[in-house]
Amino acid sequence: MKVADLAKLLGGELRGEPDREIVGAAGLEDAGEGHASFVADKKGLPLAAKSRASCFIVGEFMEGLDAPQIRVENPQLGFARLLGLLYEAKRPPAGVHELAFVAEGAEVSPDASVGAFAYISAGVAVGAGTAVYPGVFVGEGTTIGRDCLLYPNVVVREGVKVGDRVTIHPCAVIGADGFGYFQHKGMHAKMPQVGSVVIGDDVEIGACTTIDRATTGNTVIGRGTKIDNLVQVAHNVRIGEHSIVVSQAGIAGSCRIGTGVMIGGQVGLADHLTIDDGVVLAARSGVMNDLKKGVYAGAPAVPRRDFMRATSYFFKLPELAAKIKALEEKLANIERSRGDD
Repeated sequence: MKVADLAKLLGGELRGEPDREIVGAAGLEDAGEGHASFVADKKGLPLAAKSRASCFIVGEFMEGLDAPQIRVENPQLGFARLLGLLYEAKRPPAGVHELAFVAEGAEVSPDASVGAFAYISAGVAVGAGTAVYPGVFVGEGTTIGRDCLLYPNVVVREGVKVGDRVTIHPCAVIGADGFGYFQHKGMHAKMPQVGSVVIGDDVEIGACTTIDRATTGNTVIGRGTKIDNLVQVAHNVRIGEHSIVVSQAGIAGSCRIGTGVMIGGQVGLADHLTIDDGVVLAARSGVMNDLKKGVYAGAPAVPRRDFMRATSYFFKLPELAAKIKALEEKLANIERSRGDD
């Protein structure tokens, strides 16, 4: 497409040559002739000036760039839309593959796709435009909404409710039993896990992530929340809307996570905690108590400013230890000199 056409598609204002041809998109360092790229802000200008991109998507027009510029409200969003236009993955064609199994009584929309060796149990409903890739298992009574993507080897167990436009990446398991045990006469007795999982609209769940079913009631993932690969969400957890959970985080049972929360990689949360809206947890934080809105780090998690101050002292410990040793030696010398008197 031409730069002028791209500007119209993005709803942006064009400055520069309108007839340049755009055939792809790439980052500033990787872009070549025919590629569009984006500059988030003026900090990226030195790198953009060296780039061979044929067009830049910007938040404000910048001096020093030879290629045309398209000004939009959010350059990153504009670039994301461009990637979607140029490289949108093709969904498999509608219909049920001859090697798939669909149980009697299951309702699969004619506009949905079910791949080879997928297993759709009795009482399942699969919405229009949804793609169930090969090797997926969907348990009895589960509901899958419209325009979802269930990639290969996903397991969605019985009675789960999945909203519209949900993406579940390979090998994720939704609705496995929660880890519910109690002690009885020196043995571990299992608490039956008879609840379910409810996934809101526009949720994305990463590869090999596990979201356990509730003991009773529901484990809930709110609308628009994005969960990375290799995350564990335990039974009866409730995560609010538009939150982020990064890889290898573990959320113990019955936690309440608010809206717009950001949980960094390898964060661990103890059970039955309440995390307020807008909380940010830095990577590898260990959360042992309820948290009010703010930014936290460390294990146990404390306000990030306190953590950074404590960390700065930590790296000074060798120096402080040397000073203490020197002071101890001076004090010992003073005491010895007094004793000699």
